[in-house]
Amino acid sequence: MAFTQEFINILSEILPEGERGELIDALQSEPQVSVRFNPSLQDAPRMVLESLGCSADGRVPWAERAVYLDHRPQFTLDPLLHSGCYYVQEASSMFLEQAVRRCVSGPVRALDLCAAPGGKSTLLASLLPEGSLLVSNEIQRGRAQILAENMTKWGRPGVMVSCNTPAQIGQSSLMFDLIAVDAPCSGEGMFRKDEGAVADWSLRNVEMCAARQREILEAIWPALKPGGFLIYSTCTFNRHEDEDNVSWMMERFGAVPVPIDTDPEWNITGSLTDSSLPVYHFMQHRTRGEGFFLCLLQKPEGASREPSLRPFKTDSFVPAECRRWLAPSSDYEFFIKGDSIYALPAALASVMNHVNQELYTLLPGIEVAVRKGRDWVPAHALAMSDALDRTAFHEVELTRRQALDYLHCDALRLDDTTRGIVLVTYNGVPLGFVKNLGNRANNMYPQEWRIRISVS
Repeated sequence: MAFTQEFINILSEILPEGERGELIDALQSEPQVSVRFNPSLQDAPRMVLESLGCSADGRVPWAERAVYLDHRPQFTLDPLLHSGCYYVQEASSMFLEQAVRRCVSGPVRALDLCAAPGGKSTLLASLLPEGSLLVSNEIQRGRAQILAENMTKWGRPGVMVSCNTPAQIGQSSLMFDLIAVDAPCSGEGMFRKDEGAVADWSLRNVEMCAARQREILEAIWPALKPGGFLIYSTCTFNRHEDEDNVSWMMERFGAVPVPIDTDPEWNITGSLTDSSLPVYHFMQHRTRGEGFFLCLLQKPEGASREPSLRPFKTDSFVPAECRRWLAPSSDYEFFIKGDSIYALPAALASVMNHVNQELYTLLPGIEVAVRKGRDWVPAHALAMSDALDRTAFHEVELTRRQALDYLHCDALRLDDTTRGIVLVTYNGVPLGFVKNLGNRANNMYPQEWRIRISVS
């Protein structure tokens, strides 16, 4: 791939001449492949590697449950991907884990502002202590739908997905202890994964991205509680979108950069412009991953605009049977919205209800049931959720071929199985529901999520 002289000049601002050549060579090499396992499934590493037909090529050192793979498999045709056993995420971006461990010690209200497709949000959902709330937001509706799908598959309670602008959130009465802003950027760090990013790159686009990032930060800063933390990240190398924007936040908001503990063996690079600034660069010729930048900042203490919350009352029209599908159902509050029944963790019900009032939410809680005619049937999201009471349903284990047919939304034949709603599993992990009629089983997998490539 050919790089413009403007890009070479950008690198000359941040790297000595010898290293510029090393980075350019690295940008033309094969990208690393890495996956992160769902902590809800303790046996996920073994199951996933066996299902993929891969070997682990070392662990990602800054992420507790992540490994590099020895080759890139066909992930789409692995049923365990669709059941939320793991997430395919670029290794460098998993450094978010170290930032969270540095600033979170108890339950928090967190916002992932630019969250699609869901890599950092699924990581946040795994890291935040029990009792935390995570709002995963994406401004573009189509991308927000993908985000909602991935967050549903990850299965964590206390997670919501919204589709709002930074200004709408910043102007609301919501306040967060932690905000992650993985800002839209010029994408220099992803060049070897996306040649289109190379073609689209220009110095003018860098300047436009840097200005847009400041607009996003300006809009969302009011939603960060005094004393709260903001994680700012990009997948770029240049100082304009990275160090310069951190300096701007320090001057504009009085934000205080917070150092993060690292291991020298990780080969993470510090500031390329100011050695005293605690920021973290991942560069392909030094670290095993793609290009990435991160800085953790703290908001100065001060008065908070925290609103009072009204107690949430469970919807009395929710059928008792649907409540029993969650274990234990007493830990949840329920409400009906449209043709769906949703559950909220009882300890978070009031604040989640407040979010639903303030924002446009695609995922307002755990979708438990959907209306079919005059009946309520279990929603697919229930099968994916950690809150599912598996004793409430008869289970059938599928072969790999049956699992792929199911994910393709084909009808199944389940011999010698109880009629009615059945939870189907693969490797003991729930895949979803079918309605068994005896001679065939009607597929209840969401049509919009189905595998579209041939599974033959």
